Amino acid sequence: MAFQKITESESLYKDLDRMSVHELLEGINREDKKVALAVETELPKIEQLVNKIILRMMRGGRVFYIGAGTSGRLGVLDASEIPPTYGVKDRVMGLIAGGDTALRNPVEAAEDDVEKGWEDLLEQDVNRNDTVLGIAASGTTPYVIGALRKAREKGILTASISCNPESPVSQEADIAIEPVVGPEFVTGSTRMKSGTAEKMVLNMISTALMIRLGRVAGNRMVNMQLTNQKLIDRGTRMLMDELGITYEQANRLLLQYKTVQAALKAH
Repeated sequence: MAFQKITESESLYKDLDRMSVHELLEGINREDKKVALAVETELPKIEQLVNKIILRMMRGGRVFYIGAGTSGRLGVLDASEIPPTYGVKDRVMGLIAGGDTALRNPVEAAEDDVEKGWEDLLEQDVNRNDTVLGIAASGTTPYVIGALRKAREKGILTASISCNPESPVSQEADIAIEPVVGPEFVTGSTRMKSGTAEKMVLNMISTALMIRLGRVAGNRMVNMQLTNQKLIDRGTRMLMDELGITYEQANRLLLQYKTVQAALKAH
């Protein structure tokens, strides 16, 4: 199949500037409904990737998300939520073209440097136990392409998320995940459906990994960091339910042992 840049295709909707707010919201919602179905088609590839990553993480490997613009920000977001949610530090990491500055502001031409992605990975001492996951809605980002190409040459597991089938990014990945969501509501605005698809896939990957690596008990985040009162209260109630003790007893136990899992083991 020849590479088609579907993400740049003309919107299915005309004259957006003449629509009412109701019409705009209805149209966006109609398009968003297509995203989960597009992701569903990629479940076999996502499963294959998660299974391969688990084996590497059990050997001490890490996962590197690497992207530019919206895709890069989504990777950094997903990675940054792993430590507080699951108590796992420096095992899932997000790299974005242009560095931390690019999280809030565009960095001119950062994504066009085909060498910089690999250089950023080398700064993290990337190795063959790791996995490099390139995120690029268009599938054409040089920063991501270069990083995947070099990582693959070095025998590192590579994967990609793109919303265009058979894209250049997909060609550089051992496992290419391609949720094709179709044209955006606003032509070419890939922060919309494409970004939503990318976030859904990242959620699946990181959540499945953490569960399979023992960071969840039952359906609960028993290793979450107690960084605010809401989480302390949540952890306290988990212990109440599991141990059949009072709120005050559970709270003391949690604050003593720092995580729900540690408190349960100690009790």
